[in-house]
Amino acid sequence: MSGIFDTRIEYLKGVGPQKAELLNKELNIFTYGDLLQHYPFRYEDRTKFFKIRELNDELENVQVIARIKTVELVGAGGKKRLVAHVFDETGEMEMTWFKGIQWVQKKLPVGAVYIFFGKPAQYGRKWSMAHPEMEPITAANETRNNFQPVYSTTEKLRARFLDSKGISRILEQLVPLVYSQIPETLSSDILQQYQLIEKREAVRQIHFPTNPELLHRARKRLKFEEFFYLQLRLLLMKVTRTKKFRGQSLGNTDLLTDFYKNHIPFELTNAQKRVIREIYGDMKSGKQMNRLIQGDVGSGKTMVAFISMLIAISSGAQACLMAPTEILANQHYDGLKGYAEMMGLKIALLTGSTKKSARKIIHEELLSGELKILIGTHALLEDVVQFQNLGLAIVDEQHRFGVAQRAKLWAKNEEFIPHVLVMTATPIPRTLAMTLYGDLDVSVIDELPAGRKPIQTVHRYDKDRLKVFGFINEEVKKGRQVYIVYPLIEESEKMDLKNLMDGFESISRAFPQYHLSIVNGSMKAEDKDYEMQRFVKGETQIMVATTVIEVGVNVPNASVMIIENAERFGLSQLHQLRGRVGRGAEQSYCILMSKYELSKDSRIRLETMVRTNDGFEIADVDLRLRGPGDLMGTQQSGITDLMIADLSKDAPLLTLARDAAQQLLANDPELSLPNNSAILRQVKQQKKTATNWSRIS
Repeated sequence: MSGIFDTRIEYLKGVGPQKAELLNKELNIFTYGDLLQHYPFRYEDRTKFFKIRELNDELENVQVIARIKTVELVGAGGKKRLVAHVFDETGEMEMTWFKGIQWVQKKLPVGAVYIFFGKPAQYGRKWSMAHPEMEPITAANETRNNFQPVYSTTEKLRARFLDSKGISRILEQLVPLVYSQIPETLSSDILQQYQLIEKREAVRQIHFPTNPELLHRARKRLKFEEFFYLQLRLLLMKVTRTKKFRGQSLGNTDLLTDFYKNHIPFELTNAQKRVIREIYGDMKSGKQMNRLIQGDVGSGKTMVAFISMLIAISSGAQACLMAPTEILANQHYDGLKGYAEMMGLKIALLTGSTKKSARKIIHEELLSGELKILIGTHALLEDVVQFQNLGLAIVDEQHRFGVAQRAKLWAKNEEFIPHVLVMTATPIPRTLAMTLYGDLDVSVIDELPAGRKPIQTVHRYDKDRLKVFGFINEEVKKGRQVYIVYPLIEESEKMDLKNLMDGFESISRAFPQYHLSIVNGSMKAEDKDYEMQRFVKGETQIMVATTVIEVGVNVPNASVMIIENAERFGLSQLHQLRGRVGRGAEQSYCILMSKYELSKDSRIRLETMVRTNDGFEIADVDLRLRGPGDLMGTQQSGITDLMIADLSKDAPLLTLARDAAQQLLANDPELSLPNNSAILRQVKQQKKTATNWSRIS
């Protein structure tokens, strides 16, 4: 939208410079177009009226038709309030105002009949309503809109009469003014195929619905459009990348065949085999691969990564794997070193702790091509790290790296953009993956290796602590090890430490016969590693820690994870912590400890953990509870730009919109057909503001 929609908001009747400045600051509304897209977040059904006798505590906002009996000022100074005593044929109640008393008093003639709207509250035996909305009974009420929009606003705007009603009033000025100039943004084919109403009617109905059916159709149309352009933008990025950026054709499988025949330590799952076929197809195609591998904790992503490296190395290229922390980089290195040496391939580790002399050798061997696999942290991004021919770049736990950081890695090969494999151990709901990674090809490893027993999860309250201690004792006697994790409260490191130290002391008193490790975020890296290593070697039986072990070393002998104050953790964090156990062949357990009083959301989180081990199901519940922005961090493109659509509630519509965008590009990749001119115009307009990070995932 442009033209009249770029007009500054102060020029709209009823706004003016002062209110415009507040709308700018409080709601980011600068223009007619911004106001038009400030959609209501709910609607109030004003078709139902209550008698005073029918009121009860469980009702939200209600409407009452009542006659004013008397009006009085009660109290003095700051405690002064205006009280109107009103009645209908079933009883009496009070309407009370604490602010704007003089203005309201003029509007309350004794004997007049009003519609009052607000939240009823009972004091003693009398019902009351504070600051109700009110309107006199007139002939106009008979034809009024009974589905009234409710707009988000702020205290500062309310003070200037820009409450929800005030915003609705200025929209009553704007919508008729611009209605005829609202352009259609979808093609007639799409409108017909998906039974969508036209744009201008959708905008009118979203703000001033005639009836519930038209409101439903308006919401569907505007949500569909939002999802459609979000998906179209991602798909166009993908088309651009595959056309523009050639990839090395890496199709030699000699090393892979040798590994399969002579060295592979266990049978791959069908899911792993499927994902490897997808990766191989990409790498030999001559187009640059940009693929996301999603797999739950323990699903075997690292083995898939190693096999992908073998394909690259067989074909004369080098491979690197970048992890977000030294602990993870070390774990990958330790896990892959044995396989690499088995295959006669040189592998090295590069982190902030790597000594200068070792770095020099790594740099030389990378340039000569002798070093085939480099594992590391962001130290890989330094300019001095130069490859002879980087063919495959693997990034673990992708959302922990900034896009610009990753861009430096892809620039390590001047002739070809390296093939890119992004691995995440945090399962992402399908709707979110389609939005965040819509320009990547997504592979899912949705199967755990044979012999892995599902972790048994239970929820226990503080009163059950002695029983839990008894269970810990039984497991340790069997030769197993135990994690006990305390929450990290960012605002208060001192409080974290106190919780942890109190916990450590009580565990020490309860188990004087066992050795304990302790790990927390304020310890030096070498002290943390020392404590971790003692636990890995089995020198300590119980590890007391904060969430620093969320991504950490692999301890197959650890069979019990106890999470204290589990109600303070997010779902994905609980799932990640649970994944620290269940690494060996023995039955593992996760015990969620909490206080008895829990919020509704906390209860849902804990019940979900007990019910399922499926990371994708857990991610779906997390999305519904927290919303996409909180889940992935608002830096992720697109997801926080949605004005009306909701990824957690509108999944079927997102799928339809993506199908529509794919079908459109299959039939008209250049958007050059006359029927798609409106779509092309909209895409060009969006391009002015969108950054294309597509080739760097």
